Amino acid sequence: MALYVLSLGGSIVVPGAIDTDYLVKFKEFIHRRIAQGDRFILTVGGGRTARNYQSAAETVSGVDDEERDWLGIHATRLNAHLLRTIFKEQAHPIIAKDFDIALPDFEEPILVGAGWKPGWSTDYIAVLLAQRYQAQTVLNLSNIDYVYAEDPRESPDAQRFETISWANFRKIIGDEWTPGLSAPFDPIASKKAEELGLTVVILNGKKIDNMEAFLAEDSFQGTVIQNT
Repeated sequence: MALYVLSLGGSIVVPGAIDTDYLVKFKEFIHRRIAQGDRFILTVGGGRTARNYQSAAETVSGVDDEERDWLGIHATRLNAHLLRTIFKEQAHPIIAKDFDIALPDFEEPILVGAGWKPGWSTDYIAVLLAQRYQAQTVLNLSNIDYVYAEDPRESPDAQRFETISWANFRKIIGDEWTPGLSAPFDPIASKKAEELGLTVVILNGKKIDNMEAFLAEDSFQGTVIQNT
């Protein structure tokens, strides 16, 4: 039996409208793994829901970074509630979203986490949950296959990495967090993961078979980030 921490990108849950076709496949995937004895901690980002609210606030009256973050946080909590509802029979009833209080010693197969405070994304929440429950690896599920040295949409020949050290990864993404930042793993979460000696694996969350391959310790597409 293994415990996996999954940081699920909001962009694959809510790329525009909520992607129910994907959620059906994701639910089946999690159920298959639970049947094999695995347990999961799931965090989820805000996706298009967060960006729509942030854009609306900016258009109507302007918004500072703190309020932009709070809009994003509440979007993650809505998406987290969606996941907890989808997995109602398997999930702990309380969403982990306040780290100022004791987190539950959950016995269920699934614990769902969401945004906490301004200053970072749900990637950071995934790292904190990995620390709390002594998991060594975080799977970051987004819409990319690998980490690249540059944006491959702008630089088609950009170097891709199958493995990379935290030091070199952080040189690529920098140290600053801004609300809505698009990065393979957010800078604040990356710094904390490096300090804790965690391994983060960047996977395309849309490719269920590829995630299955990783968990089965078969060959897979993705980038492993760790201390060297």
